[in-house]
Amino acid sequence: MNVRTRNHVTFAGPVDAPVVMLAHGFGCDQNMWRRIVPALAVDHRVVLFDHVGSGRSDPAAWGAERYASLSGYAEDVVDICRELELPPVTFVGHSVAAMIGVLAANEAPDRFAALALITPSPCYIDDDTYHGGFSRADIDELLESLDSNYLGWSATMAPVIMGNPGRPELGEELTNSFCRTDPAMAAVFARATFLSDNRADLAKVGVPTLIMQCSHDAIAPPEVGFYLRQQIPGSRLVTLAATGHCPQLSAPEETVAALREFLAVRR
Repeated sequence: MNVRTRNHVTFAGPVDAPVVMLAHGFGCDQNMWRRIVPALAVDHRVVLFDHVGSGRSDPAAWGAERYASLSGYAEDVVDICRELELPPVTFVGHSVAAMIGVLAANEAPDRFAALALITPSPCYIDDDTYHGGFSRADIDELLESLDSNYLGWSATMAPVIMGNPGRPELGEELTNSFCRTDPAMAAVFARATFLSDNRADLAKVGVPTLIMQCSHDAIAPPEVGFYLRQQIPGSRLVTLAATGHCPQLSAPEETVAALREFLAVRR
């Protein structure tokens, strides 16, 4: 299947400019990047896509076995880079897509110039030596609620994830995005997201990496950002003044500024 159709690949910016690939998180699609694309596309070729099962991707390409783990999504990213013959890209991954980018860069390092990880988490579940923000019981309850009433779960969780109660329109936008996702596909992606543990993959990253966390984030607490900084060789951590889990929507100017500073070093 053609990757342009499978993942609804779209482009912005000059054809011959350095390439930035933007990858959205759970329950979202490439439209979530719309507030930062114009600024990046001034002097970069911006590649956007929808994960299979999200947005305008081809639903015929979805399979529960392939997408039951993040490796299936990472393989799709590598497929896009190879089949479209992209030069080494700076991969910008939001939320779970950050770890998808880590897996993809480890699989095909020649295809990646750098990684920018926005509100990432390699593991959401606490253990004796690691604070991911949730207990296993928390995650089991979250997934059970998602399974039993996906629309209700979306209406409850999206504003918490967005984390800007004074701007309810942002939570409403994320709720609507979640609700557009097929519940069966969302359930598989949710398990791949919240039950994943990619901590062992961090030390294998061999490209320049920017970690972007928010000052307050109910999904990825500050300890996670500091952990990533320690585990990814040579990485840089930036804490944004923005709150919530989606700064590309809630604080696009600050997000762009951090990305452009990182991209300027790569040129």
